[in-house]
Amino acid sequence: MERNNLWNANLYDGRHNFVSQFGQSLVELLAPKPGERILDLGCGTGDLAHQIYENGVDVVGVDSSVNMVEQAKNKYPDINFIVEDATSLEYDSEFDAVFSNATLHWVKPPIKALLGIYDSLKPGGRFVAEFGGKGNVQTISNGILFEIEAAGFEFKKAHFPWFYPSIAEYSTLMEEVGFRVTFAQHFDRPTTLDGDDGLRNWIQMFGNQLFTGVPEESRAQIITNVENHLKEILHKDGRWVADYKRIRVIGIKE
Repeated sequence: MERNNLWNANLYDGRHNFVSQFGQSLVELLAPKPGERILDLGCGTGDLAHQIYENGVDVVGVDSSVNMVEQAKNKYPDINFIVEDATSLEYDSEFDAVFSNATLHWVKPPIKALLGIYDSLKPGGRFVAEFGGKGNVQTISNGILFEIEAAGFEFKKAHFPWFYPSIAEYSTLMEEVGFRVTFAQHFDRPTTLDGDDGLRNWIQMFGNQLFTGVPEESRAQIITNVENHLKEILHKDGRWVADYKRIRVIGIKE
């Protein structure tokens, strides 16, 4: 919870709105129906919850970041937004669907979140999610770790903040908690980052935990070194392009 409280909601909305934009097609996969009650898990600043709400749905948006939830409440006061961690859900058969976009790769242990998601659903309810899959931003993260160690600092595996599973890994976890997996997809999604400083902004927004133990005065130079070494690989037609790989899944509670 403490780490997520440090998220910059304004930077997220201003420079990383591609997260919600890409999530719009996931809402189409969710296919919300009027009168349904849907949990948006990891709602961020509320844009997709609002899109679901406009279909005549009773939406509850939860996120572990106080900053994100406050921003969501300010933007969409008609929707119920709550500060809540994905591993601490305590709903009991309350929702027709649980929707989650670009969140579950942050959640450890994943099985704990899946148990809460399963319990939150009514019998026959659906779980529809997209998040980072195996190999997601591997070029960026490898570049950061290389430069941290080249600067003389130790990187510990515990500081890697993400869980990027394969389809087999995540489908198996879903089945362990009781889901019938009806859809699973892993795909590349090269993602353009906004501005000449797009990679730097991405690292500052999403990759801060990688720099645990690195003095603040050393971080800017390390990030500059990352930019210099990755420019030939990830800078295309004048823009930074992140090497995103995503997983989409649908599970039914039986």
